[in-house]
Amino acid sequence: MKARSIIVGVGAVAVIGLAGGYGHAMRQTPLLNVGVGYGARVACACRYIGNRSLADCYKDFEPGMEPIRLKEDAATQTVTAYVPFIASRSATYDPVLGCQPEAFGG
Repeated sequence: MKARSIIVGVGAVAVIGLAGGYGHAMRQTPLLNVGVGYGARVACACRYIGNRSLADCYKDFEPGMEPIRLKEDAATQTVTAYVPFIASRSATYDPVLGCQPEAFGG
C-alpha cells in the first residue's frame, strides 16, 4: 500500500510539473514567435547571402536563443527556425530583396 501511495504521489507531481511547464511555454509563445522570426531571418542571410553552412549560422544567434532549431529547404531557399511544438517562422531568400519573412501566421 505504501509503494502505491508513493507512485501516485510521484505521478501527481509529474503531471502538475508538466502542466505548469506547458502553461509557461504557452505564455511565452508571443516572445518565441519574435525570436524564431529573428532566427529565421538571421539564418537565411547567413546561409544564402553569407554562403555559410546552416550549422555555422547558430554562431550568429544572440544569447538565450539556444532552444531555437533550424531547418532548410534548399529547393525554395527557405530557412525555418522553430521551437518544437510551440513556435515556427520561415524566411525565404530573394536575389533582389534578400531574406524575407513569411507572412505572420503562415
